[in-house]
Amino acid sequence: MSILYRTHTCGELRKKDTNKVVTLAGWVDRIRDLGGIKFIILRDRYGITQVVVNPDSPAYAVAQEIGREYVIQVVGEVKERPDETKTNFSTGEIEVYASSIKILSETKLPPFYPGDNVSEELRLKYRYIDLRSEKMKNNLILRHKMAQAAREFLNNNGFIEIETPYLTKSTPEGARDFLVPSRMQKGKFYALPQSPQLFKQLLMISGFDKYYQFARCFRDEDLRADRQPEFTQIDIEMSFVEENDILEIMENLVRFIFSSVGIELPEKFDRITYDEAMEKYGSDKPDRRFGMELLDLTEYFRNTEFKIVNNILEKGGSVKGFITNIPISRKIASDYENFVKDLGLGGLLWFKVENGEVVSPTSKFLGRNYQEIKAKFNLKEGDVVLIAAFDDREVLNTALGALRLKIGKEHFRDKAKGFDALWVVDFPFLEWDEEEQRYVAKHHPFTLPKNIDDSPDKIKAYAYDMILNGNELGGGSLRIHNKEIQEKVFKLIGLSEEEAHEKFGFLLEALQYGVPPHGGIAFGFDRMVAIASQSETIRDVIAFPKTTSGICQLTGAPSIVTESQLEELAIEVVKNENEEND
Repeated sequence: MSILYRTHTCGELRKKDTNKVVTLAGWVDRIRDLGGIKFIILRDRYGITQVVVNPDSPAYAVAQEIGREYVIQVVGEVKERPDETKTNFSTGEIEVYASSIKILSETKLPPFYPGDNVSEELRLKYRYIDLRSEKMKNNLILRHKMAQAAREFLNNNGFIEIETPYLTKSTPEGARDFLVPSRMQKGKFYALPQSPQLFKQLLMISGFDKYYQFARCFRDEDLRADRQPEFTQIDIEMSFVEENDILEIMENLVRFIFSSVGIELPEKFDRITYDEAMEKYGSDKPDRRFGMELLDLTEYFRNTEFKIVNNILEKGGSVKGFITNIPISRKIASDYENFVKDLGLGGLLWFKVENGEVVSPTSKFLGRNYQEIKAKFNLKEGDVVLIAAFDDREVLNTALGALRLKIGKEHFRDKAKGFDALWVVDFPFLEWDEEEQRYVAKHHPFTLPKNIDDSPDKIKAYAYDMILNGNELGGGSLRIHNKEIQEKVFKLIGLSEEEAHEKFGFLLEALQYGVPPHGGIAFGFDRMVAIASQSETIRDVIAFPKTTSGICQLTGAPSIVTESQLEELAIEVVKNENEEND
């Protein structure tokens, strides 16, 4: 015999349903007792419905026994609420007068109730309770809607969804791989994919000219708010395209995804080069909503006698700064100075305009220089200029960019309500790795270089990042489709011919069999949803995330496995001295 648990959901009933006898099922959200009459707020993922239990109702005795978070079934009649008790909830015009209540599941006293302000550690340990909260429920529904919108757009534009392997070959060029031991091939390991990069290129060689996938990716790296060891990309690749083709269709995709949840992005995304982004904002993912562009102020200090600045300029260094309008004092300036010192600078200069005059602790030495800057930039009352000098322009830009962002978030959040969308293009192809003492790929070694015969530090790439409100939403590039160029790139990043063939031989082989020009992009889907939901961390848009130390509080993973499991894999766990002492 089949059981009908409900005829309607808790978010479904309306005034038009008055006088109907209905069956509802859900969780008890709240219980109120007003003079003997009990009001039960019943909840499911669709919404809430108020249930009224009168003392003369057959359901009253059961209502005495239930508590919050019990799962119950209610049978009753829908009635219109009195006008003075109606609410703005979707079911706020009606209530259900219970004739019977059945307890489907009791609960012990939970560690917290859905929506309570408790520690994230507790929320993650009891995630199944946390996910009942309105906020978390809405986040996951939003994620679903955005995923469906992405698939709708891509399907309608000729893309096909193809899955790629989770167990693949370790090609350590980037973050650490998660390794998976093979039982059948003892001593050998699979790697979980950091991205489907090589497989999607092989799909282009196979003739599938428009591919996409909601790809699960795995990176064994240090975590923070916007990182997880496992995360989701919208992975996309196209053949017979130039850079502009990719940027245009991807803009349309992202606008469509955000519009599906009621967010309108700009009609056209700006495009700036990597060099311009670093010079103006000190970041390759600039948040331009705060203004405060970095300014080259070197010419205003050419003839200074202030020794600290003069010594830097004699070494070919630069002076840069930015204009803001914030409260400033010696103590505040000292905090900012410590901040940029931690990022590599030697110090910070500053002045403000107060009562029409330049005020600064260093006016005695640099007052004339400050006056020239005040006149050149038409500074007004209350304006503050923060200035630094350093011999390494990249360090100077990066440190001032970080200070700019810090001040923007602390003082100008009201300016950050809209959406600033842009592309950063023309990235450097290579960057120097101090630890390994060699050049490494800025994006990855399969990116197409623009001028490969230049000196390594001058080579640019056909690479691009989409930036939204200072967040890298996605990044991609045109790919190398020529075996000789790919081998030349491997040589540039210090791979011997033997190493290149050991790690990427299958790709080099495939590049000999008719390769179309191709390129693509990967969007961080978790980050995309976090921005749309205004969440501070991507953990709030993932059903079962890990902590910043890579632990699953819910299941206790990672965990110790049995000796027999290790023996079967021919693996021995070596304990370090600290573990032995413990």
